[in-house]
Amino acid sequence: MLLTGYFERIPSDRAIAWRCADSLSLRRFLGYSLNEETPDHSSLCRIRQRLPLEVHEEVFGWVLSVLARRGLIDGKTLGVDATTLEANAALRSLVRRDTGEGYEEYLRRLAKESGIENPTRAKIGKLDRKRPKKGSNKEWKNPHDPDAEITKMKSGATDMGHKLDQAVDLGGEGAVLAVTLHGGARGDTRCLPETLKAAREQLDGLVGDPECAKKMHAKPGSEVVTDKGYHSNEVVTGLEDQGVRTYISEPERGRRKWEEKHREQQAVYANRRRIRGERGKRLLRKRGELLERPFEHYLDGGGMRRTYLRGHGNILKRLLVHVAGFNLGLLMRSILGCGTPRQYAEAVSAAISALLAFSSRLWAARPRSGRISTPARPFFRKVCAPRPTTSWLTPRVLCSTAC
Repeated sequence: MLLTGYFERIPSDRAIAWRCADSLSLRRFLGYSLNEETPDHSSLCRIRQRLPLEVHEEVFGWVLSVLARRGLIDGKTLGVDATTLEANAALRSLVRRDTGEGYEEYLRRLAKESGIENPTRAKIGKLDRKRPKKGSNKEWKNPHDPDAEITKMKSGATDMGHKLDQAVDLGGEGAVLAVTLHGGARGDTRCLPETLKAAREQLDGLVGDPECAKKMHAKPGSEVVTDKGYHSNEVVTGLEDQGVRTYISEPERGRRKWEEKHREQQAVYANRRRIRGERGKRLLRKRGELLERPFEHYLDGGGMRRTYLRGHGNILKRLLVHVAGFNLGLLMRSILGCGTPRQYAEAVSAAISALLAFSSRLWAARPRSGRISTPARPFFRKVCAPRPTTSWLTPRVLCSTAC
């Protein structure tokens, strides 16, 4: 049912349960007859709580093994990127970590301490605008979702959110090898080690399978491509010590001072030479293509840009199933040319429309006598079975033939 939510672009559990109960094709796919009731949204919630995270990771790893056996995963070059998810929590529900006060209660106490006897909402708002660093995650938390943090979203607004970090196979078809979830205000450089560790664990599991190892690169995870948000001396030096070649875009920092930092200087300059070369430019262009595409599919299109769950454990379970659906879409696209059932239906509809248009043009180009010209006869003799008794084709015959 969760895979159905991804392929049908349904965000919430309630909508998934309603869709599965309403659709005859989904009932057949799930194995339910017409007189049987499909699971309710509360059943989805209970099952998710009972099944541990390791079970969802096992499903995710199994889908990767299917792709690796078909040669869709190379594993040599990893691309890492992050994005923000809107949390199922509101800023107005924030409380102090030390005293447990709400935001308005805290402002009223500050106003009384500053000498305002009867603080109104207008006076409280004026006092709040003058305060620096009012939204610090070290001082405030959301009691309903403690894992959510105050952060700046993609739209530019400040809200409660989570940070999603993913590792994508740039050497193959763009399969997602690992996803990790962090607080919304956590920096990219702090998320990178955990994401690379999860990706290497998946690659080690694939290399352990002889059938998968035949189709993969001999040195999986030997190159890392990221944007400039991940660039730092510690990251570049640490990856070089692990034997990983880095292609990390370097931000403009002006002239730098390297006193007593010889190792960091060598690592940064080596990374700079690589990203300026032809291979580095090609990988950075490929990063922009293959790293943004999964976000569009399983977040914006799949309905996970805003989370309806709370807690990193629950959200990560749903994310693993959605990313597994995206990887299955790569497999479907390599077999059928379409990644989702909706794309397949649209392709079939487009083919029927093109055939109807072609038939209409043939009918419009018929001779005035009403008889089919000699060059067109072999086509209708092959398509129309049985052949019409009359020597000319009516529009009804043409439409039925096209259908």
